[in-house]
Amino acid sequence: MSMNILVAGATGKTGQQVVQNLIDQGHLATALVRGGSDTGALPKGVNLRHGDLTDLQSGVCEGMDAVIFAAGSGSSTGPEMTKKVDRDGAKRLIDLAREAGVKRFVLLSSIGADQSNPTGKIAHYLNAKHEADEHLKQSGLTYSILRPVALTNEGRSENVILGEGVDKTAQASRADVAFVLAEAATTGRYDGMAQDMQSA
Repeated sequence: MSMNILVAGATGKTGQQVVQNLIDQGHLATALVRGGSDTGALPKGVNLRHGDLTDLQSGVCEGMDAVIFAAGSGSSTGPEMTKKVDRDGAKRLIDLAREAGVKRFVLLSSIGADQSNPTGKIAHYLNAKHEADEHLKQSGLTYSILRPVALTNEGRSENVILGEGVDKTAQASRADVAFVLAEAATTGRYDGMAQDMQSA
């Protein structure tokens, strides 16, 4: 059965592959994009819906069966933008999804985001992800949270490892991450789960 799925972060390296997976499976993918975003790399067949994660307006989730948050402020931005996108943008989108009656919300998080008081160079990033994760868990939405290890641009691997067996020093290809995000949104296989992930 075809689903209407909104993808935040669809123009990113992982998000583009999420959208392609959804379209390949026969679903209706809608990319949430900022005005002026370069949408040239998005797959053919994707719909566009305008919205800025730093200032989301009501209605962006209307008509959607599921939402995938695959956005990120990027490694070159400072803590303020990380808070605006990875924390506040995610939380606002979660709230709007609940208001719109969305059935399932899938959140791309990060290894280490299960910590409530992270330390180190990317502590601000992990803290933002942690807050978004917790907000989703408490939202009442059917959810799935994916926490991959360090990302690479490799292609799909033979399989992935999910859960407690993940080596936190390993790597995860964006292709594998995108595949699991799409699977989580469309099958319900990972409903109610927050899982670490690596490519095998």
